Amino acid sequence: MESRLIRFWLLAFGSCLLVISCEQPREHIAAAINDRDSVSMMTTYGVNTLISDSGVIKYRIVTERWDVNTIKQPTRWTFERGIFLEQFDEKFQIEGYIFADTAWYYDQLKLWELRGRVRIRNANGLVFRSEELFWDGIKHEFYSHKYSRVVTPERELEGTYFRSDERMRHYEVTNSTGSFQSEDLEPEEEEPAKDKNATDTAKQEKPMRPAAVKHKSTTKSVYP
Repeated sequence: MESRLIRFWLLAFGSCLLVISCEQPREHIAAAINDRDSVSMMTTYGVNTLISDSGVIKYRIVTERWDVNTIKQPTRWTFERGIFLEQFDEKFQIEGYIFADTAWYYDQLKLWELRGRVRIRNANGLVFRSEELFWDGIKHEFYSHKYSRVVTPERELEGTYFRSDERMRHYEVTNSTGSFQSEDLEPEEEEPAKDKNATDTAKQEKPMRPAAVKHKSTTKSVYP
């Protein structure tokens, strides 16, 4: 009786070992993340390429990484590792360059968003610095809502709002402080006395709406 009982327990124990050995191992993993919005359609490293507009070469882009995402709305190009961009005129002469730590280009809106250390420079000595800059390719203008600094050989301007045409010929800085050369502050020569019987047409003109602070550069901008 005792030997039968021992054989029974041995068979039961052996059956348990057989069942355990036949079970397949299971991996404990989390569900796959499938966020298509975060996936770029194209990723390119070590980029140095020319970009044309209407068949004319307009820009050179140099960047360490370039991501193109057509899933996110609006669709965009992303330059998370910085960008250096040269701009050319119709004769393929360099008009200027732009540098930023991070940039996004919303291709459907033709809008650049530049962040970090944003720098613009041209051959006339104008240098722009800010932590933010937007470049509207439809309106052909730059603008920034953060502290910006504009330095030229004649003056230095600082302010919390900046707007300019994309060639930096005409620009304005509001809420600004600045320094100018002494000749900029010299009083104008007095005009010769007018005939008392003459009509003062200047006084008849309606006053223009004053701008907050506006500084214009009328020289042609050609970047180095």
